[in-house]
Amino acid sequence: MFVVPESEIAGLVSAAQCFEAVEAVFSAMARNEACNFPVIREAIGHADALYGFKSGFDRAGKVLGLKSGGYWPGNAERGLTNHQSTVVLFDPDTGRPAALVGGNLLTALRTAAASAVSIRHLARSGSRVLGLLGAGHQSAFQMRAAVAERPFEKVIGWNYHPEMLPRLAETAAGLGLPFEAVSLEDLGAQADVIVTISSSFSAQLMDAHVRPGTHLACMGTDTKGKQEIDAAIFARARVFTDEVAQSVEIGEAQHAVAVGLIGAGDIVQIGEVINGTAPGRQSEDDITLFDGTGVGLQDLAVAARAVAAARAKGVAVEVDL
Repeated sequence: MFVVPESEIAGLVSAAQCFEAVEAVFSAMARNEACNFPVIREAIGHADALYGFKSGFDRAGKVLGLKSGGYWPGNAERGLTNHQSTVVLFDPDTGRPAALVGGNLLTALRTAAASAVSIRHLARSGSRVLGLLGAGHQSAFQMRAAVAERPFEKVIGWNYHPEMLPRLAETAAGLGLPFEAVSLEDLGAQADVIVTISSSFSAQLMDAHVRPGTHLACMGTDTKGKQEIDAAIFARARVFTDEVAQSVEIGEAQHAVAVGLIGAGDIVQIGEVINGTAPGRQSEDDITLFDGTGVGLQDLAVAARAVAAARAKGVAVEVDL
């Protein structure tokens, strides 16, 4: 099998390649050519950590495997990323292990790619103001990916801990865009696209904040109990997701479903929009909402790209098990 260390990932796959891989996986899922298996995600009762497994098989791409990892909130004090992940790929013909791949940067890239896919297919073409709710490690990846999809002229942001907002300002400056720290009310009033990427367990962006025509990419909720936005927003939005089963169980939609505002049948797989089998935005006034829960197939797709590039460049370490 091949080992691709975390230290090599940055030189192996670009954000654009991750976009292509994630978009292709969403398309395959909608064609029933790729399947995610049930997610295991648990609090381990140590270090306040959440740990789990995501796995699946992409028949179209011939990629089989799993991602193992989770969230360790104390890692920043150790000089480590709070999110820790490793991807294991298997040969779908024999079941033998094929690759072990560092998954931290890949997770950040594939999460940003998913929201970018939603922006390309659902946001208004005339979107000019990008809003970020959240200023953690992932926010910089989200901003860079979003800016590649629309000609944004300004970035605005809000974070529960305002002392973290300089990360957004620095990222925007690197993209040549002005940045403004705003209230939640102003975030909704100004932004054409809002990406939420917090780890909140209570709604922050409320229904009254969101105006017609907005595209929301809700990327932070991937566990039971997490919540970034008011469930009432779902009642007036057209709702899309990576996978419906995860959306209603562990995604942002879990709260709207629980109180009967929407049902699973009201949620459309983004892959159907990509494939042209379901409509996306239908008017300039539509509120479109993408519930990005983070499916295992995304991780496998970008990891497979990393392995192929590592082998081509001679940086993959081959070991015999």
